[in-house]
Amino acid sequence: MTTIRSRDGDTISNILWIALKRNDDQAEEALFEQNPGLEAYGPVLPAGVVIDIPTVPNKAAETVTNIWD
Repeated sequence: MTTIRSRDGDTISNILWIALKRNDDQAEEALFEQNPGLEAYGPVLPAGVVIDIPTVPNKAAETVTNIWD
């Protein structure tokens, strides 16, 4: 597990993308479970919030099915 400190103006989506290279619902849910009370800061975080980055399994590759194939 990695711990980071937010910078002024960081968003949850931005932090997830930088730390995990993904910002999907599964990663977001894991982040909020790992950091209770984080949602109280709102959509834009102030500087200095300590955030534990969770370990999430790699996202399975999505299969695209085209109905015309």
